[in-house]
Amino acid sequence: MDKIIAINRQASHEYFLLDRFEAGMALVGTEIKSIRQGNCNLKGSYIDITSGEAFIKDMNIAEYEQGNRFNHDTKRPRKLLLHKREIDKLAQKVKLKGFTIVPTKLYFSKGKAKLEIALAKGKELHDKRQSLKEKEVKREMDKAMKSRY
Repeated sequence: MDKIIAINRQASHEYFLLDRFEAGMALVGTEIKSIRQGNCNLKGSYIDITSGEAFIKDMNIAEYEQGNRFNHDTKRPRKLLLHKREIDKLAQKVKLKGFTIVPTKLYFSKGKAKLEIALAKGKELHDKRQSLKEKEVKREMDKAMKSRY
């Protein structure tokens, strides 16, 4: 049973999410305590691959309230724990025009913080409108089915 901490809803609106990967994160003690309290935000964060390592940047983890002078920096880059072949696959795809890597979900699995990341391709404006139209049609159909029964 996974406990979901944060979801990046904006990612599915802005991008076509293609391949998904599960990654661990290298965190310090006060970061994990703050995440357990639910004080984190994925909005605006992205994945950067430099020298064969993957890092998540601009992910906000609020300072731990009971932390002392050794409290963490809220927006520091955090290393992602992925297999080398997964990093190489992602790096090759990102070199292609229009592809990026975005975090989609932060959750706990077996007591460890995991980050779901997705290889994504940017949507054009007409694609976003089409997605909103499909969402509205689905909502109308669900509403009609609910009122019928």
